[in-house]
Amino acid sequence: MSPEASAGTRPAFPHRAVITGGMPYGNKNLHFGHIGGVFVPADFFARFLRDRIGRENVLFVSGTDCYGSPIMEGYRKKVAEEGYEGTITDYVSANHEAQKAALDAYGVSLDLFAGSGLEPAREFHARLSAEVIERLHERGYLHKMSTRQFFDVKAGQFLNGRQVQGRCPVRGCKSEKAYADECDLGHQFDPEELINPVSQLTGTTPELRPVDNWYFDLPEFRGTLDELMERWDKDPQVRAIVTKTVRETLVAPVIYVQNKFRESFDACEGRLPAHTVHEAESNQSSFSVEFSDWRERDAAREVLEGAGVRFRTGKTLLPFRITGNIEWGVPAPDLEDTHGLTVWCWPESLWAPISFVQTALALAPEGRYSSTDWRDWWCADDAKVYQFIGQDNIYFYCVAQPAMWEALDWGLFQDTPIANYHILFMNKKASSSGAIKPPMAAELLEHYTAEQLRCHWLSLGLDQKAVSFAPKPYDTSVSHKDKATGEEVLVRDDPRVVDPALKESAFLTNIFNRIARSCLYGAQRACGGHLMEERATEEVARSCTEATLAFERAAYLFDAHGALAVAEAFGREANKRWGDESKAAKDDEAAYRQALANAFACLRTLTLLMHPAAPAGCERICDYLGFPHDLFFSWENAFKEPWELCEALGEGPCDHALVELPPRFDFFEKHPSQVR
Repeated sequence: MSPEASAGTRPAFPHRAVITGGMPYGNKNLHFGHIGGVFVPADFFARFLRDRIGRENVLFVSGTDCYGSPIMEGYRKKVAEEGYEGTITDYVSANHEAQKAALDAYGVSLDLFAGSGLEPAREFHARLSAEVIERLHERGYLHKMSTRQFFDVKAGQFLNGRQVQGRCPVRGCKSEKAYADECDLGHQFDPEELINPVSQLTGTTPELRPVDNWYFDLPEFRGTLDELMERWDKDPQVRAIVTKTVRETLVAPVIYVQNKFRESFDACEGRLPAHTVHEAESNQSSFSVEFSDWRERDAAREVLEGAGVRFRTGKTLLPFRITGNIEWGVPAPDLEDTHGLTVWCWPESLWAPISFVQTALALAPEGRYSSTDWRDWWCADDAKVYQFIGQDNIYFYCVAQPAMWEALDWGLFQDTPIANYHILFMNKKASSSGAIKPPMAAELLEHYTAEQLRCHWLSLGLDQKAVSFAPKPYDTSVSHKDKATGEEVLVRDDPRVVDPALKESAFLTNIFNRIARSCLYGAQRACGGHLMEERATEEVARSCTEATLAFERAAYLFDAHGALAVAEAFGREANKRWGDESKAAKDDEAAYRQALANAFACLRTLTLLMHPAAPAGCERICDYLGFPHDLFFSWENAFKEPWELCEALGEGPCDHALVELPPRFDFFEKHPSQVR
């Protein structure tokens, strides 16, 4: 097989690559959305890249987000409600280990799953956090601001971000679950903007009292972000949802005032900073007031509040808080006259992947990676960073992070964010802290194999839209009424209803299994358990090459759905060809061996392509074919047939022994609950 004819159209890959997965909070285990929406897509690409550019050139890192108010609040509740006696570090460590076990169970091949507040990454992360903050301050991009923080008078204490809930003040947002300065949909705002705040400690309305913190001058980098969006518009690897979401913040500061307050607004308008009023159009219920910068908008807010004018704010670039006042956090360096502050969990989670890479390189045995200098992974021209995130984290990773990278002037580059839409549960948004409780990742393995779920989630096409995950064992909707009893039969109990989560696994357990078994059983019968001398026909070789190139193009665009569609179509065609050719060659040994040669060539290609999605089964096939993994799965050999792999081992095909396959062997098994 030769790809030369299409070489000019093949995508280019970096020499080194870092892949990151979004960091789960350290107050919970992982539900299916964490695994299926972020980690499995990231793992698919990481495994593909290891095959494509070499295992030593890929670093796949993530970890538990150990610090911040969600963890403090989870720990407080566990102590108060369950009598938990461990420390907060014990609490986070236990959740971290549960998260790691869930990732391992799904075959997520992280080089390092660390914890920002746990060893071995803790010291690396604390040191890098101090370096980042001191550097930003040294370069003049940190400003001390006195802002107001919620204080519970009844409890006699300041409240952390998750101990206050209210309604999101951002215009157009309907979230009723907003915290002190961000809602559950990712919108950012100042604490005093939160509508109807309620203390989660006492149920009372908290007061706002002034505190000093350090803020990053994010609005200063509007031009930088505009230029980045222009580059990303032209980058086929960056999804439209990213640039659309970022541009929603790259607008002038605006206040929206309901029309019914127009008279009160007119009475105080003369005291507002310079502004432009945009009248309500058609049936809009509000008019807007635009300002040149956020400071003038905030000054106007005070005037409007004093005049009793109700309003909501629009999205815009605001100073990005770096420090906080809660105890459980990375210690912030003392700057000027501030002491004892901690780093807000969101900014430190943005540079955590760098500290995790530093940790992984420090722990790795000699020769494991092509470079032990973290800058070769984060700053070099021939390297790239791919960050897999959920769509609600775009603001942090695609607005705040690139601005900070520019401000640091360390040569860090902002390469490629891969933002997936949400996986819904039974057509509704699911959250472990919301009304719709999703199944935990580990729990699903009581009904499915990991590879069944991996292939299903990868095939959902989350790069295009939010898609529902509807596993039959959890579907309590009514299928029909039993004619005999009149009782309602639930979908989960109806044997006539096909489980949508098993759609993709049918290819594994039927088609893929059949091709692999046919090849090995056929070689045992016709070739004495060795490979045959015959080579695939030109037509078959061409189809293998075309499928490989099409898969590569889809993987380059992080289109796992498209990549698996290529592999499945190729596998079905190969299965049909084998059926037709082996049947026609029933009494012709030479024709049968040629059919086997065609099938082995297709099996070799299909196993390579499916490796990132179903690694365990594909590696099992490789073992029975008798090839080393690094030879078989390397894309340096992607266009080689099995006989050519034998040559690389210094063998002839007839000398290459296959491992004997037991009767009725499955490379891809069904879950025991699916076997009747």
